[in-house]
Amino acid sequence: MSPAHPRPFTHPQRIISLGLLLASLAVGAASAQTLPSPKLRLSAYGEVKAAPDRAVISVGVQTLAPTAAQAMAQNRERMAKVMAMLLKQGLAARDIQTSAIDLNAQYSYNQNEPPKLTGYQALNAVRIMVNDLQRLGPVLDGVVEAGVNQVNGISFGLKNAQGLEDAARLAAVKALKAKADLYASATGYRSVRLVNLSEGGGSPEPRPIALMAMAKMSADGGSTPVSGGELSVRIDVTGDYALVP
Repeated sequence: MSPAHPRPFTHPQRIISLGLLLASLAVGAASAQTLPSPKLRLSAYGEVKAAPDRAVISVGVQTLAPTAAQAMAQNRERMAKVMAMLLKQGLAARDIQTSAIDLNAQYSYNQNEPPKLTGYQALNAVRIMVNDLQRLGPVLDGVVEAGVNQVNGISFGLKNAQGLEDAARLAAVKALKAKADLYASATGYRSVRLVNLSEGGGSPEPRPIALMAMAKMSADGGSTPVSGGELSVRIDVTGDYALVP
């Protein structure tokens, strides 16, 4: 009877430990492969400037009279003259919009006495769109001569801001990409990949400019000087970039 070959001895705990080690290395390698790339969240803006090509004037007629009916009648007569003057100057009816009609009782107050009714105040206010800024001064002078005694302000705007907005968008995206490339280079990455982009901002809100003492026209008979200045159209963008090794 031939002697039995001795069986190699393998410790069970060593087999288990080796298996756990191999499994751990496999998980680590898989994790390294699936680790997401670092990301950047950045903001930038693009801005372009342009001269305004339209203006909105806010004007009103205010009248005082002993009775409400008289105050409204006087106001109606003066505002009719203002409207007629605007149409005579060539403004379209769609560019003239009533913004307020008010009628308020007026009182005088004396100490230890009840309020005393002194009359009524009527107000009719309109917003006037002027699409030719060369005519803005004459329009202002004309409404005052026709009966306007309140000029509440003027704002400037753009008839079509789409082209300026698109130019601002291109400038904003270019600035955003340049910023992302700078961060990638500074942190040792090869390049960046855009994964998300959002926008904010848009057409400028017209800036109101107060016009005081409009009833005092220039002595030489020239029209009231008005300067439109310059408007800015700004677009803000925010983007997420993945860093590429």
